[in-house]
Parts: sequence; C-alpha cells; structure tokens
Amino acid sequence: MKKALSCGLPALFALLALALAGLIWYAPQHAQRAQAAVSYSGLHVSGNQLLNGAGQPVRPLGVDRSGTEYMCDASGDTTVFDGPSDAASVAAMMSWHINAVRLPLNEDCWLGINGYPAAQYTAAQYRQAIIDYVNLLTANNLITILDLHWSAPGTQQANKQLAMPDLDHAPAFWTSVANTFKSNSSVIFDLYNEPFTTSWDCWLNGSTAANASPCTDVPFAVAGMQTLVNTVRATGATNVIMLGGLAYANDLSGWLSHKPNDPLNNLAASFHLYNFNTCNYVNCWVLTVAPVAAQVPVIAGEIGENDCAHGFIDMAMAWLDQNNIGYLAWAWDTYNCWSFPSLISDYNGTPTPYGQGLLNHLTDLANGVTPTPTPTPVPGHYCAVHYSASYWTGGMTANITISNISNASIVGWTLVFTFPGDQQITAGWSATWSQQGQQVTARDIGYNDVIAAGSSVSIGFNGTWTSNHTDPTVFTLNGVTCNTV
Repeated sequence: MKKALSCGLPALFALLALALAGLIWYAPQHAQRAQAAVSYSGLHVSGNQLLNGAGQPVRPLGVDRSGTEYMCDASGDTTVFDGPSDAASVAAMMSWHINAVRLPLNEDCWLGINGYPAAQYTAAQYRQAIIDYVNLLTANNLITILDLHWSAPGTQQANKQLAMPDLDHAPAFWTSVANTFKSNSSVIFDLYNEPFTTSWDCWLNGSTAANASPCTDVPFAVAGMQTLVNTVRATGATNVIMLGGLAYANDLSGWLSHKPNDPLNNLAASFHLYNFNTCNYVNCWVLTVAPVAAQVPVIAGEIGENDCAHGFIDMAMAWLDQNNIGYLAWAWDTYNCWSFPSLISDYNGTPTPYGQGLLNHLTDLANGVTPTPTPTPVPGHYCAVHYSASYWTGGMTANITISNISNASIVGWTLVFTFPGDQQITAGWSATWSQQGQQVTARDIGYNDVIAAGSSVSIGFNGTWTSNHTDPTVFTLNGVTCNTV
C-alpha cells in the first residue's frame, strides 16, 4: 500500500523544481548515451576483429536460445519456440546486458522434409516464426547467430547431433537460410553446431559417400565447410560466417591450417567450452585458441558448466575477455542448471545459480568493471610433482602427488610424463590413464578436476617392468613443466 504524501505545498513546489532540474540535467546525459550506443548492422571481419558498418569493434556477448531445434519434432508440439518469443521475453534477455542471441535451427523443419515439422504447424510457419524473431532481435539492435544445429542425411529425421552436416540437405538448407537473411547484416551464419569427425580434411572437404575418404568415420556423404561457405556465397550473401572446430567445436588446433577459402574473407572461428570438455583449462586455450584469435575473430558460441555453479565460466569468461573473444552461454531456457544447463528459472530472467555468474559478469562489463584476469600458467610457479615408486621383480606401484603452487585454482588437468625405462601401466586410480610407448598421460576424472591454489591431488598406478625401471624426472601439467620435488 502506498503511503500518503505528507509534505506541504512549499515543500511540494521545491520537490517539483528539483525534479525538473534533474530532468534538465539528465536528458543530455541520456541522449549522449543513446548516441554512443554501438550499432550491430554492417557486421564484417577485418583482420582478427569483428567490426560494424561504422568500423567499430564488436564483441558478441549473449545467450543461446534453445528450443527451435527440437520444438518441431513431435506431434504434441504447438509452438516453434520453447517458451515465449515476444518483445517482453527479449527485454528480459536484454536486462542481462547482452548484445547477441544464438538461435539453433532444425534442417528438416526449415526445409519441410522427412515428415518434419511433425508439430501442429507447417514448414512455412516454422520459417516465418524464425524470421519474425530475427526481425524482433534486429529491431532491438541485437546480433543474431543462426546455427544449423540438427541435421540428417537421406530420409533420416533430424532429431539429434550428428558428426557433420549431410551433403543431401545441408547445402539446400543454407541456400534457403542465406537467401532469407542476406539483407540483414546483423545476422551471422554458424554453419554447423558441433562437428565431431576426427579428420580435419573431412571437416574442410567433406565426402561423396558413406565412410568415404577423408570422412571414413562418418556413415553418410558429408558437406564439408568449404562446400557450405561456397553455398552461402553463391546466394550473394555477405554475412559473417562462423565455423566450429572438431571435438564438438572444442578443438581449434587445425582451424587455421584448414581454413576454407572465402572470397570476402568474412570468416570467424566458433569455439564451444564446457567444464567437461577436453580443452577446459587455460594452457589449452593459450596453445590452441589464442593463435586462432590472433588471426581471425573467435566467438565462443556456447559456454557453460553442468554443476549448477559458475566457478568454471567465471574463469573462462575472464580469459576470453583478455583475448577479445566473444561468448554466448547455454542456454536461455527453464529446465535445470545441471545437465542442461539452464541460465534462468523463469522467462522473466530470474537467474539460476549458474546463470547468476553470467549475469554478474555481464553487469560488471556493462558498468566498466574489469573482472579479475585469469593468470597464464608460468613454468616454475604453476605446479610441483612428487613421484614415489616401489619395485619388485617384474612389478611396481607408483604414487604421484600433484601440487598447485600458483595463486589461482587449476580447473581441469592433464599430467604427462615419459618413462626412461620399459615400465608398462596395468591399472591406475584417481585419474584416467593412457600410455603410448613410453609416454604416459593422466587426466582428471571429474570429482578431482579442480586443484585449488596451495592444494594437491594424489594419483597412482600399478605396473610391470622387464629390464629398466628408472623413474621419470620431467612432468608437465596442462603443457606446463612442473617442479619435481
């Protein structure tokens, strides 16, 4: 209930005068901010930067709006979006200080093939709903990233993530999408969500038949990235094109050497980053992501973690900020903040504990607050390893203690060392162990993936030897040489 105003007329006039003065003072400030707003039209690549039409640097920061990839694959589906797609829902997203939204699409539902949409609407209605939403985002000066999320070859229905885009339908999909949005320079085309072929040659060149070279691990004819770039450009579309690397877009190690040819040189690399990915630690990013970001724009099209917390994305966003890499968090949906993971608990924008980390970080950036930087690992000041082994005829047991001697947590770790002798590991504990020749690799197993500053983790193994059991003396953690103690 509102309280009655208790001041007299003189006081009221004084308040009105102050308010009017405030309006006179505030109006120019507000107008100045409005004029200073960066436009997201005319997006193009220049060197390793994404620029707008005025030549100003642009860094996409936003969310993935999941739903349009799966809300068309069942007869019970009545809407294209999972949740609201109106102006109020966009305003809720914008209250998080975002400037970009990534929208996953379904190949079959867009094209109207293989019985899709299976929902209670047509392919034309699916396409129109996407067009209307993109127009709404553009009207609010937001970048839209359109992503081919689910696809499938032949008569197979597009209802899951496959290793690569199919040659049967993906070119037709991108011909249609590019023709639809080529007049909107605020739209970026993300050619394929998460490739997981093991061959960079397959990624670039595709194949003409199932399991055909170089795509011997893909059971259908593949549309390589060069084919899809050519397809988009053949429509006359000049939009920026994003290309995700291997290992579900988590591996950019071969991106530069397999970069497709684009007559417009308007390509960006897409990187996906979760706490459970293989490349989930700073030194991997330094070695494989930073070199790409030095030559072309890199956009982390998906970041996230599946523990309903935000410690991992806090660290990741700080590093991405330092390296001028944009990022979008998965996902603006109301499922759970564990396995999905969801940023929000309702479409008014109430954050989950995980989403709170993104909201806090983007709010800090919007207010000019520089987040704490993520330190780059420094040899001699990063890790220490103690190796202790006992031997008997033909057998051995080794215990290893890995200590974090840096001033920041190590999140996700891989220890590598080489046996000087002929030892062979037979069983290990507290790590995932592998051995190739004399080289041994031990990776964290989830529950022990974080080594806090000043803390340690213990691992070990049993093994055999024949003629030489000399202890290893050089250990690297996440590619950084550790002190041996």
